[in-house]
Amino acid sequence: MLGSKQKRNSINLIKNALGDTERRINVFEMKPPKERSPDSQYQDLLRLVLAKGERQEINNQGISCLSYFKPPDLRFDLRNGVPLILERKISFWTKAVAEIFAMINGARTVSEFEKFGCNWWGQWATKEICESLGLPEGDLGAGSYGVAFHNFPTPGLPDGFNQFEALVKGLREKPYLRTHLISPWHPYFASEFGERQVFVAPCHGWLTFYVRGKRLDMCMDQRSADLPIGVPANLIQYSALLLALAQVTELEPGQYIHTFKNAHIYSDQIPAVKKMITREARYLPTMKISDAGLRLESLFDFRSEHFEISDYNPHPAIPGIPVAL
Repeated sequence: MLGSKQKRNSINLIKNALGDTERRINVFEMKPPKERSPDSQYQDLLRLVLAKGERQEINNQGISCLSYFKPPDLRFDLRNGVPLILERKISFWTKAVAEIFAMINGARTVSEFEKFGCNWWGQWATKEICESLGLPEGDLGAGSYGVAFHNFPTPGLPDGFNQFEALVKGLREKPYLRTHLISPWHPYFASEFGERQVFVAPCHGWLTFYVRGKRLDMCMDQRSADLPIGVPANLIQYSALLLALAQVTELEPGQYIHTFKNAHIYSDQIPAVKKMITREARYLPTMKISDAGLRLESLFDFRSEHFEISDYNPHPAIPGIPVAL
């Protein structure tokens, strides 16, 4: 039998353990929708590129575009909602979230992405295209996101360097550091003038993190941005990543800052863009981590089904917007 002092100590231990659990699964609450202001940042960016973008006739995609180098950043305080665009209905957000978690788990092939719930790479990573790059069918290559994020080629490490594993460790143990960085770029494998071994050279995923008290801010730098098609997927997938990172590091999601280098609209996308910029701005929706997701302690265990969207009131979809690759 335990004495009274031992009982008190045991109860305190249980309380402390429960307290730790409560902190780990503390639900991050966004502001109620009625307290959010309409967000027009994405529309404003579309308008800027339409009005002041330079026409580029020659590029790898073979179709002219309006291109703007280094437009203003998009800044989102996630307490005001997540940037799932409202100018047209986005039904593929779960695939975008699946894609980013496939990437941080090292996915390199079409089949690996499909296991996570992202099935759009197969239409491009065909046998003909892959063979032209010296790759097996369905292989995105040694310079692709999954390799850089999870197995970055590093002398002395047979399996490469896991950048996100190191990031989580750094945020937990030394949040004050200014070296919380992620890069998707392997110059030798991704460059046109190296030994190019990549199906699509990484366009996004340069990440910098900053801890302010208990809030975690993230800046995502995108070197090449297809504004009507690619950017909507990138906005929501990196928002989900920030939510997951904040949970596993016991921080609160802060600002998501999206920085662009080359932002562009292809000529055959212009009619759809002109329609989007005429639509009224609306408040951003809510994203939360599901009950099952709230108990995850490893970033690598997250999947798209661990995220839920609500308060989403978009304008009607605009089907058939062309994709340039």
